[in-house]
Amino acid sequence: MTVLDVLQSTTAYFKKRGIENPRLNAEHLLAHALDRTRMELYLEFERILNETELAPLRDLVRRRGEGEPLQHLLSTVEFCGHTFLCDDRALVPRPETEQLVEIVESKIENQRSKILDVGTGSGVIALSLAKKLPEAQIFAVDISEDALALAEENAARLGLSGRVQFRRGALLENLDQRFDLIVANLPYIAMRDRHTLSREVLHDPEVALFAGPRGDELVRELIEQAPARLRPAGMLALEIGLGQSEALLSALAEKNYRDICSENDYSAVTRFLFARYG
Repeated sequence: MTVLDVLQSTTAYFKKRGIENPRLNAEHLLAHALDRTRMELYLEFERILNETELAPLRDLVRRRGEGEPLQHLLSTVEFCGHTFLCDDRALVPRPETEQLVEIVESKIENQRSKILDVGTGSGVIALSLAKKLPEAQIFAVDISEDALALAEENAARLGLSGRVQFRRGALLENLDQRFDLIVANLPYIAMRDRHTLSREVLHDPEVALFAGPRGDELVRELIEQAPARLRPAGMLALEIGLGQSEALLSALAEKNYRDICSENDYSAVTRFLFARYG
């Protein structure tokens, strides 16, 4: 079979298996298996592939067809212009979280700000901000040892070892410092909504997905804890779930935050909340 034959047959298989963007998935997996870029595949359409080259691809295609995330199979994900390691130790970063990083960066006035990323997962928020803000002090916390290990590996990969201080803990426990910014993309899915999730999302760790019966429990807890760890006029920046904005905006007002506002993601969903305290 030629490269083009394999791409066409893999694309057809993915279509039958209900995989979104089947051609793109096929290109990524074939390029990965052959150690090529996607663009290089187009220059080799007529090349005949031997069995040694096809065997590892078959396994990748089977696993993708069964719903394993493309990012896990490639072992990497692109986020804010950088390549991060990605596996089942932490949530696969979503495009909307890139938008959160962009908005947060635009709101930071002091380049030497002290920043905390709560629920850091693979470290994409903290490490992206470290790249964008070389003078900032950045801390990151997560309850999962596995996630923190992955975040440390990403820090090393990006040449940021030592730039971000990683700590284990639930939300703000074990922290005695105050920050100019606390940013968080916490679990915000209700357990009752598990059946609505895609096969791909269900490969993420449960601790990174589910927060409780309502879904907003961890976000509410952070809203309650954050004032004690924010410097005067410090900002809290949150990524939240679908349909949670109204109740969480009220929760911020009840806790006497000010300059409270929300922003939509690229799908016109109210996805981000911002507020200052003190």
